[in-house]
Amino acid sequence: MTYLIQGETGDWEVVVGLEVHAQAITNSKLFSGAPTTFGAEPNQNVALVDAAMPGMLPVINEIAIEQAVRTGLGLRAVINRTSVFERKNYFYADLPQGYQISQFLHPIVGEGTVTVDLADGTSRDIGVERLHLEQDAGKSMHDQDPTRTMIDLNRAGVVLMEIVSKPDIRTPEEAGAYVKKMRAIIRYLGTCDGNMEEGSMRADVNVSVRPVGETELRTRVEVKNVNSVRFVMQAIEIEAARQVDVWEEGGEVVQETRLFDAHKGETRPMRTKEFAHDYRYFPDPDLLPIRLEEDFIEKIRASLPELPDDKKARFISELGLSAYDAGVLVADRDTAAYFEEAAKGHDAKQVANWLTTNLFGALNKLDLEIGASPISATHLGELVGLIEDDTISSRIAKDVFEEMLATSKSPEAIVEDKGLKQITDTRAIEAIVDQVIADSPDQIADVQGGNEKGIGWFVGQVMKASQGKANPGQVNGLLRKKLLG
Repeated sequence: MTYLIQGETGDWEVVVGLEVHAQAITNSKLFSGAPTTFGAEPNQNVALVDAAMPGMLPVINEIAIEQAVRTGLGLRAVINRTSVFERKNYFYADLPQGYQISQFLHPIVGEGTVTVDLADGTSRDIGVERLHLEQDAGKSMHDQDPTRTMIDLNRAGVVLMEIVSKPDIRTPEEAGAYVKKMRAIIRYLGTCDGNMEEGSMRADVNVSVRPVGETELRTRVEVKNVNSVRFVMQAIEIEAARQVDVWEEGGEVVQETRLFDAHKGETRPMRTKEFAHDYRYFPDPDLLPIRLEEDFIEKIRASLPELPDDKKARFISELGLSAYDAGVLVADRDTAAYFEEAAKGHDAKQVANWLTTNLFGALNKLDLEIGASPISATHLGELVGLIEDDTISSRIAKDVFEEMLATSKSPEAIVEDKGLKQITDTRAIEAIVDQVIADSPDQIADVQGGNEKGIGWFVGQVMKASQGKANPGQVNGLLRKKLLG
């Protein structure tokens, strides 16, 4: 899909790169033993190192290194055997050290690839430039007091993995798909919970525009701390349109950092964008370079789960699902696990259909995640099984599904309690068919006069008379035999 902005001077192309900040799942911070629990009272999760007390020295959290390597492997990226922590120097009130310990010249993970699936059925590879580890800053709260800014250091020192894409993204849709896929991968890996609302995953969006046909990159603007997929897409649309207006009016886009205001539908300046030399990076003298042994990396590689792309390929090749259905099911780790459990011993296509059509719709109305579904995976599989063995019809199954949703009971129990078993006894069905035919002379004449579609009316009447319990296939066969010979 091509995304172009139509300006007065011609069409403009959008060029986007994303910096995803993912909080690594660890029990303690990157350089201290302070906990990382979300929602603690302000300044409760703070060790002396985090508060930059004099004489305090950082100690690397080994689990943080493992999580970074694990994420890098999941991104099909190069794992650098040597990496270096550096000091990124800048002043801000919630950065007590006066610098952030990060990685610059020698990150722990190098180039990788993320494959995104788009709405038109196509896929695209988006390059990953690097993944580096860094400590998070604290939080400035400007709404707690009318004259003062309050500082909460609970996040100071929390482990962040900054995953930087190449400027390969060309549409808001691709950007949204990239963030979703990145979130899926890190959740499968168990390296980040991907919760954008709580701030454990957020994105900086680098946007530039250029006339169609131009190959040189123009000045980019960074839209900072965007916290939802929808806002990432909106920020790109709005910032790109702003830049086109600037260029077409004869101005020049300034390299700067901007904030996205979702309520006003605009981006606004935050600060002029710094260059690397402005941060005066230099290796942290308190931390030795990290050198990774091959055995350490291979042990982590051996523990990787089946990731979304591999799972999707298996669902297509082994279970016969369409690429679309497989893509929907693997997009979320919990959904994929639910599907696999429900599909055990049952028709995978039918299970996928009930899951994506019926259950997704019901959970959406109830505002529930799949993990809180009133219908267990086992019970959904059993429902499909009852259809497969002709215990109930597909129509009756919908009623059973609604009862399962309301009560969480097994489908077998509901069918038994309510006497919903399908009638497959040919003699019983034939008796109902004969009665409907006897009561409908006008419709018989219509069918026998050449209107075969009229058989559908008879099928409906038989199903109604049997309260939906008659096997539709048998009903159709008997009617055709009796009406058409």
